[in-house]
Amino acid sequence: MTTAHLPSDETILALFEDLALAAGRAIMAVYATDFDTRTKADASPVTEADRAAEAIILEGLRAALPGVVCVAEEEVADGKVPAALGSAFILVDPLDGTKEFVGRKGDFTVNIALVRDGVPSVGAVYAPARNVLYTGRPGEATIAEVTPEGVVVGRRPMAARRAASPPRIVASRSHRTPETDAFIDGHPGAETVSVGSSLKFCLLANGEADLYPRFGRTMEWDTAAGDAVLRAAGGSTSLVDGGAFVYGKRDQADDVDFANPWFIARGA
Repeated sequence: MTTAHLPSDETILALFEDLALAAGRAIMAVYATDFDTRTKADASPVTEADRAAEAIILEGLRAALPGVVCVAEEEVADGKVPAALGSAFILVDPLDGTKEFVGRKGDFTVNIALVRDGVPSVGAVYAPARNVLYTGRPGEATIAEVTPEGVVVGRRPMAARRAASPPRIVASRSHRTPETDAFIDGHPGAETVSVGSSLKFCLLANGEADLYPRFGRTMEWDTAAGDAVLRAAGGSTSLVDGGAFVYGKRDQADDVDFANPWFIARGA
């Protein structure tokens, strides 16, 4: 299936929202229990919540959008990698911030994004422990409160802001690096906010921060949905040297499929 055969962005985003909310309910059901944590081959943690949420999302996507390739974190970890992506494909991270989930810190998210021609164009980021949903499609970004029952209320538009001086910099809670510290030190007086998962993109999209430097490992499913929301809100993500930050990276000489280089996300 190509981009031309996809339904409207509104229809796609409504589907992403519904599936993210359903996945969030499954995640919170596990969160309330004494769940087990396993370690994957890449040394990252995985729980039954990751698996349950991904199954819900993929079943819904493949039923509603047959023929659209879905690249999902846990399927890839199990060796299920699509042979070809097409001009439009979907990236799924069913539980971004598993370390926060395991540590019961609340900064974990459900992430679903549509990528067109290398650009994340439609995305939903749901933080079930925070009861907040961020969405983005070309020309529109929104933030909404979600009730404990999973009902979206109080939706409003959001927009990235022009950078303050000194800027407010958001950094990873679990993956801080010396390069990140050096970047922050290069902005004297900057306020630093530490938060987990794709919420870092969403703080920029909502005008709550100005810069998100990432000098460390991420995968495309970690960033695509938050990046789509940020771009819809008027922000941007680029390579450290200012080059285009693209998706659908395969056959990389120095890394595995779908691995991201370092990047800097910015507000308006």
